[in-house]
Amino acid sequence: MDFITLLLSLVPVLIFICCFFISSSPSHPPCPESYPIIGNLPGFLRNRNRFHDWVTDMLCQTPSSTLQINSLFSRGICTANPVHVEHLLVTNFSNYVKGSRFLNVLYELLGHGIFNVDGRLWTLQRKVASHEFNTKSLKHFISDVVKSEIAKTLLPNLSKACDENSVFDLQEVLGKFTFSTISKVAFGIDLQSVSNLPFAEAFDDAVEICFSRFLSPFPPIWKLKRLFNIGSEKRFKEAIETINEFAMEIMKSKHQEESSGERVAKNQDLLSRFMFLSSNLEFQDQEHKTKFLRDIIISFVLAGKDTTSTALTWFFWLLAGDPRCARLIYQELSEVATQLDAEAVPAARTFSYDELKKLHYLHAALSESMRLFPPVAINSRLTVSDDVLPDGTPVKKGWFADYSAYAMGRMERVWGQDCREFKPERWLDRDGKYRSFDQFRFPVFHCGPRTCLGKDLAYIQMKAIAAAVMYEFEIVAADGGATSERMMNPPYIVALLLKMTGGFPVRLKRREKPKYI
Repeated sequence: MDFITLLLSLVPVLIFICCFFISSSPSHPPCPESYPIIGNLPGFLRNRNRFHDWVTDMLCQTPSSTLQINSLFSRGICTANPVHVEHLLVTNFSNYVKGSRFLNVLYELLGHGIFNVDGRLWTLQRKVASHEFNTKSLKHFISDVVKSEIAKTLLPNLSKACDENSVFDLQEVLGKFTFSTISKVAFGIDLQSVSNLPFAEAFDDAVEICFSRFLSPFPPIWKLKRLFNIGSEKRFKEAIETINEFAMEIMKSKHQEESSGERVAKNQDLLSRFMFLSSNLEFQDQEHKTKFLRDIIISFVLAGKDTTSTALTWFFWLLAGDPRCARLIYQELSEVATQLDAEAVPAARTFSYDELKKLHYLHAALSESMRLFPPVAINSRLTVSDDVLPDGTPVKKGWFADYSAYAMGRMERVWGQDCREFKPERWLDRDGKYRSFDQFRFPVFHCGPRTCLGKDLAYIQMKAIAAAVMYEFEIVAADGGATSERMMNPPYIVALLLKMTGGFPVRLKRREKPKYI
């Protein structure tokens, strides 16, 4: 009995020794702030509120911008090396999947939607979506919808705030507007026709809880909370019920539209296109078809509800601290804007699809903003089989493999010594035309087979909103905007999307424009 007791008492010591040698073995990549058994937990807890900058700091210390992450329940690597990103997302694409890690955390929210699956289910949805997103008619449809909504709602609301000289949260205003717009583009509906407010709150809550699952240092805790339906997991279950009700309302609205013969604009909205194509697919029963369309609806919301507004919030924050760039964008807008007869000048100037294509400096400024503040700051994959990265870093089966777009934008090895500066000019050629960079240096829209299909459409929406707002108003940040000090410690929320902490309070000043003659 004494021998068994002694043996059991030695187990923690043996685990400690094994973990020490594993974490310090030269065959593994560097692992800053790692300790035996508990791995990176102390550093994570200490830096939880500045998670992305903590990851950036550690990656900067490593020879190839790649490090190993150790925890009690999982292991993996994180990289900000373009060569490694290419390996993960293209060269050995089949070995790095969404896998069980995503399904376990996001299934209740995303189901088998395109962002949450691999293999045949992903291929099918990708093929359908790729065909639709590449149609020129869709791009013009989206441009027309965004332009109409800007003129009808966004600019009038901003004009009212400007006239009242009030301070308001621009992040919140942009979030509501882009949600309304994506509902028109994706579902062809006006949000007034559905109960959208409970959904928006429920959706935000569900996304936040899902991300907290990903970051949890002790996954068994959230799984136990789900099992007993308590705390955040109880809120999550309630949020999912609201989300499902919203999706069913949208499907009901589309079916009523079909049965009454109200086929407007040739059903150019994305859901109508998917519903038409799904009629040619085989399903076990109506319930499976409904679930398929439900997952598509929620995937559209995830892709379009807050990504654009988040990117634009940081864009305006950066410009509020950089009058030179703001002035150059306004000059470009003034050159592109058509000088109409005084009586024909609209109260709210919006920009057409063809005009937006001429805004090279604005395009560059938006790209530069997303380089520094990507809406999705970090992304993850699960390793199917043992692998070796190009620099010799081993990645074991079952490990996660993360790549940080946020950290990559701050890597001198990738962007030079001025990597932390906001410089739209880096995106322009000698003639002042926009030039894109290698997708692996700028993985904001992901890379390879899973490259975001809505990239061009996102730029259309962002340029249309930014152009209309900046042509009419100067934005004055209540907190001063992006000062050099704040750039080193930006006020973001650690969540699925890189939103701004506490919103973005601003005041507007109307621009004085020359009268047309």
